[in-house]
Amino acid sequence: MDTMDDDLYRDITDFAHDTPSWFQHLAEVWTELGLLLFGVLFIVAWWRARRGDPRALAIAVLAPLATAVAYVCSELLKSVIDEERPCRAVSGALKPLVECPAYGDWSFPSNHSTIAGAAAVGLALAWPRIAALTVPMAVLMAFSRVFVGVHYPHDVAVGLVLGAILAFVVVRITTRPVARVGQAMRGSSNGLVKWFAGPGPALAPSPATDPARTNSPTMSFRRYDAHQHPGHDAHRHDSQHHDPQHHDPQWHNPQHHDPQHHDSRRH
Repeated sequence: MDTMDDDLYRDITDFAHDTPSWFQHLAEVWTELGLLLFGVLFIVAWWRARRGDPRALAIAVLAPLATAVAYVCSELLKSVIDEERPCRAVSGALKPLVECPAYGDWSFPSNHSTIAGAAAVGLALAWPRIAALTVPMAVLMAFSRVFVGVHYPHDVAVGLVLGAILAFVVVRITTRPVARVGQAMRGSSNGLVKWFAGPGPALAPSPATDPARTNSPTMSFRRYDAHQHPGHDAHRHDSQHHDPQHHDPQWHNPQHHDPQHHDSRRH
């Protein structure tokens, strides 16, 4: 019994055969040309980020790396699920516009769609203004895989979501350590390394890593100069050698006490 996905696949492939031949060729080319265009955009995003801060450079470098991670995960899923291609499995469907992949090149999920979804999100994180271009590109690229007859609709839908999620997670998790590497590269003595990292500004140190920026109290000591305050120094010296006779004129030594002078009324 045919499933709803099979019916949708037939409807799309029937529509593809009803389109003009030039449009069919454009769809065939776009399935591969889209990958090349994403690669060019990765290079442009990296070149722009070379003059940005290390965090911007890190995201631009991570965008293609995250796309590669998404592709590997897609291949692993393919080898586990082993879904046959619709161009062989769906009965009554028209011949695909391109050659049906060989047996063993499984259908779920779509590698092209996974790459497209990851590239679109990675580029949007590195270059937000370009999201208006990359997201429609990814959707059209995913649709073209059903249009030419080599994938089910659910293959491309899952591929888009899988690639987008993986790219977002990989970039977010690894941006900080990669930014630190980029900052170190900009201070490298190797010319090629410095060229790759670009002439952008260094990452501003945080108070936790830069003790000079903390507001901890400090103590300062000033050397006392007796020549600048002679009066004060003389007074201090005199107080250290205090003579009680000069402090209190009525002070007397009890060892020399004369009782005759102590109380004259007794005589």
